[in-house]
Amino acid sequence: MREQTQGSSWLRLVLLGVAVYFSVVFMLAFLQRSLIYFPARAASIRPADAGLSEDRVSAVQITSDDGLTLHGWQVSPTPHTPSPIEDATPGNAIEGPAILYFPGNAGHRGYRGDELRTLADLGADVFLIDYRGYGENAGRPTEANLTRDAMSVWRYLVETRGIDPSQIILFGESLGGGVAVRLAADACRDGSAPGGLILRSSFSSLVDVAAHHYPWMPVRLLLLDRFESQQHIADVTSPILMIHGSRDSIAPIRYARQLFDAAPMQSADGHPKRFAELDGADHNDIPYVSPREYRAAMADFLEAVIGD
Repeated sequence: MREQTQGSSWLRLVLLGVAVYFSVVFMLAFLQRSLIYFPARAASIRPADAGLSEDRVSAVQITSDDGLTLHGWQVSPTPHTPSPIEDATPGNAIEGPAILYFPGNAGHRGYRGDELRTLADLGADVFLIDYRGYGENAGRPTEANLTRDAMSVWRYLVETRGIDPSQIILFGESLGGGVAVRLAADACRDGSAPGGLILRSSFSSLVDVAAHHYPWMPVRLLLLDRFESQQHIADVTSPILMIHGSRDSIAPIRYARQLFDAAPMQSADGHPKRFAELDGADHNDIPYVSPREYRAAMADFLEAVIGD
């Protein structure tokens, strides 16, 4: 009788454990997008709030393919007199290269003043248009929506502003690397390859990173937004630079190496792919831990690919 009682107790414990596990899995699956995207909302964002000089920043406003208004900035390499909204003048092209910046999953453009200044100081006009659901923008971030927003911004630069695709460098930070790779691949497939692709602290796929952090979860079955960069990067014919911290605890460097290995050995115009490993840097601190190496890697890349 005692053995039967003990057996029943163990069975109840096992069943309780299974029930708790599947409850947690269900809850995380249901809430997964709130665990991926961390937008900061704001009624308005001033350049001064990001530590940027007002005379280097112009407001940019575009309409997405599905009718949403997306707000952002153009940060210029030198002071100028900004117009109220830069897209008010179709064909308003720029001198020199443009960098189209796709940020990571948190905050909004006001959090990236240092990064915008660093990129603009390389001699490029930098465009950062916040994703839907971020900053002043309405809507909800999903992989499909971010992909749509990226293509809308690309068309704005190429068609409205008249910038030659070969003068546009796509820059993807962390999750934004997944957005940038997809846009680069789509543009290359359409015959309008960007001038280059820079990926900082990005990864092979969000599935790989999620599986690393949640090894007990069936993420490969449940994840909705997958950002499968490894599947798309083979179609990128543009020059590629990847920058990654050796101590990245969010997207371990092995996933960046995996993505790098999947990329073509060289671009269509003969530029070999580049990988800059920054010793001692983590996921978010590259500009502060390795500022010289970080800037030098990007400056050398831009000089090589835009100077042709």
